[in-house]
Amino acid sequence: MSLHLIDTHAHLDYPHLYDQIDDVLARADEAGIKQIISIGVKLSTADKPKQIAETYDNVWCSIGIHPHEAENEPLACDINAIRDAANHPKVVAIGEAGLDYFYDNAPRQMQADSLRAQITVARELDLPIIIHSRDADDDMADILEDEYRKGAYKGVLHCFSSGAKLAERALAIGFYVSFSGIVTFKSAAEIQAVAMNVPDDRILVETDAPFLAPVPKRGQKNEPAFTRHTAEFLAELRGMTLEALAETTTQNAKNLFHKMVI
Repeated sequence: MSLHLIDTHAHLDYPHLYDQIDDVLARADEAGIKQIISIGVKLSTADKPKQIAETYDNVWCSIGIHPHEAENEPLACDINAIRDAANHPKVVAIGEAGLDYFYDNAPRQMQADSLRAQITVARELDLPIIIHSRDADDDMADILEDEYRKGAYKGVLHCFSSGAKLAERALAIGFYVSFSGIVTFKSAAEIQAVAMNVPDDRILVETDAPFLAPVPKRGQKNEPAFTRHTAEFLAELRGMTLEALAETTTQNAKNLFHKMVI
């Protein structure tokens, strides 16, 4: 059986990847990564991920406002603008959105307001919300639960690097948890413990390329082909074959990002 993995989170519009995108996608395919979701971080640059997705049959995209951009993006809380930007056949998710208290590049209230606006659109359009959370576990869990009480919605904690409690609270409302190359780092024992315990039907893999290359590529520019290294690590961690891990995470990606046609 040929390997079939999905990189559920890569920034293909960033220069390191975009400038050699044909080669990047060819290397990904050779490594068994058959679909990629290219992630939006600003409405003002949303056309680029869409254009990439339009050009390549195996690429999909999201639109969103990263918490770093919550102050700089004039439409960061504009529900109508977010909804309009999502009106595209290959937009399969809203985000990445969230809270980042490590860098605090935007005021925390602005981050929260933008996150809630994006959840509102995700709920309305029946699209999953892609969540970025760093050093903000309690506030993030509180917002996710508060918004869920307003009406059900789906989502994923991307590039998981938080504590077990956030994972537990997100899983309890139906969220998925996605692991990047961080899980392969020697310093990531707590994240590895979470990765061992996420239910089979809620786990995803990603690169967050061009950032956070996994072992044995750590220190290099990350790219979708390296999803395989993270998948290999997770398979061993969870006592599965690589093929079983690939089948599981691919089915999960199809379930969550249901607009993808694979």
